[in-house]
Amino acid sequence: MIYLDLFITFFKIGLFGFGGGYGMLSLIQSEVVTHHGWLTMGQFTDIVAVSQMTPGPIGINSATYCGYAAAEHAGMTGGMAVLGSAVATFALVLPSLILMIIICRLLMHYMKSPIVQSIFMGVRPAVVGLLLAATLLMMNRENFSAPADNKWQFWVSVGIFVVTFVGTKVFRINPIRMLVMAGFAGLLLLW
Repeated sequence: MIYLDLFITFFKIGLFGFGGGYGMLSLIQSEVVTHHGWLTMGQFTDIVAVSQMTPGPIGINSATYCGYAAAEHAGMTGGMAVLGSAVATFALVLPSLILMIIICRLLMHYMKSPIVQSIFMGVRPAVVGLLLAATLLMMNRENFSAPADNKWQFWVSVGIFVVTFVGTKVFRINPIRMLVMAGFAGLLLLW
């Protein structure tokens, strides 16, 4: 049954998705595109784009949209597809809720412990790795094209990426402003 599969899949993602929403994207992509085949890479890319533009955490937004699309892919329509969204979202959030209740109680007691400090030092590189993996997964032929396919689209995509990265990282331009400007620049790809 699709709802049980959605619950198990997104519960695992919620349990092992360190680094926040962007860190979860590679796990979500691996499960919904590669493992289960509920979405194509193009559909997943569209979901990520919409998830970034809508209010709320990107991981939860992606789970909501993926849950709907997976239920729809399984033949569910209307309210039953919306139930797929609810199941995926709840399953993604549930491990965090359970862990936070447990950890908050324990962390307050053992925060200064050298073991706890060592654990935090070990998790940091994993978070950076997951964020890098999410970035690299999004740098594919469907998002950037390829010089052999369409040179114009490829170089405009690379240019938008570089300008956005430099604008937010070096010049500290507001990310929302950069999204709007990148969206207008992306209109060049339609020509």
